Amino acid sequence: MSAQSIQEIHSKRFGTQGVVYQAPGRVNLIGEHTDTSEGYVMPAALDLRTISVLSPRSDTTANIYSVNFDEQVTLDLQHLPSRRRSHWSDYPTSVLWTLAQREIHPAGFDLTLSGDVPLGSGLSSSASVEVAVAVAVLAHAGITLTKPAIAKVCQFSENNFVGAQSGIMDPFTSCCGVENHALLIDCRSLDYEALPLASEVLLVICNSMVKHSLAGGGEYNARRAEVQAGVRILQQHYPDIHTLRDVTEEQLRRCENEMPEEIFRRCLHVVTENARVLQAAEALRSGDFLGFGRIMHQAHVSMRDNYAASCMETDLLVELAARQPGCFGARITGGGFGGCTINLVAADHADNFVRDVRSGYKDATGIQAEIYLSRASNGAGPLPQVS
Repeated sequence: MSAQSIQEIHSKRFGTQGVVYQAPGRVNLIGEHTDTSEGYVMPAALDLRTISVLSPRSDTTANIYSVNFDEQVTLDLQHLPSRRRSHWSDYPTSVLWTLAQREIHPAGFDLTLSGDVPLGSGLSSSASVEVAVAVAVLAHAGITLTKPAIAKVCQFSENNFVGAQSGIMDPFTSCCGVENHALLIDCRSLDYEALPLASEVLLVICNSMVKHSLAGGGEYNARRAEVQAGVRILQQHYPDIHTLRDVTEEQLRRCENEMPEEIFRRCLHVVTENARVLQAAEALRSGDFLGFGRIMHQAHVSMRDNYAASCMETDLLVELAARQPGCFGARITGGGFGGCTINLVAADHADNFVRDVRSGYKDATGIQAEIYLSRASNGAGPLPQVS
């Protein structure tokens, strides 16, 4: 759905035109479950996005309408909910709640949201919604924050209102994406480097159609708790360690016998994944896509065997992709437990790749995979006014 059509929906519903903003979803090329340990990640913003349209009101009411759910919620900005209700509105509400914690109190507004980032796919639909709301509401309130600061607002919202202990990567990429570039992000300092993605290579995202839900805990939060348990054991021997970002593989293996096997494997994934991100950055800088692809495969194996965050369907998609001409690399992407794979594919092989992977997956599972071809896009911000 175009920005113009969403603005028209907003105008018909609320009687005013409104200002249009956008925030992209993201795909992570490599660096899974490292951001919560202040490690390294390499995502790219997508041309799948959430669009928000905001117009002011003269009271303290916030009306939020979702085109995707065809549903409207009404909030009193002076008496916001303090807990989630496991509803799509938790995500925009969480941002308003976080801004209120920071003494940012916007006047009333009407807001329309519409997105094409698939829900539960691992492409960060929740961060896309939160960032789209944040940039619109902050502009409405006349508040200027840096893009990293907006990302921190959205991460706080996800952690403390929605209840998913996600890291900074998703909102940071949605805020700071650079067209035709991947981002190498240091999740401790938030320093980042834009690495060019050659025009002859496409990001091909295969949606297994197996949905995950990060809200409210579950496997995602369980994995994070296991990592934290490993850190506590390591700190008994290395008191200067703050997160697994500070741990070498050698140090971890010295403590292996003191950890339950599952905890050791979760930590091993994070420690080795941090190293893989830095190796992948070197490969990308030198245009070595075959080398980059080999590292992607290693990352998938670790997500599957050490972090135990893959599933049969995503493993199958990776296996099918590896057989295709022009595919440099494939791996599960996002939080895991379903969702999508990311594939680095030569542009002149993309059509055949899509056809053959979709066919092979349907034959094996009976599921029709959704497959998206994308290039990296710019981060969140206003869109040109539609007349």
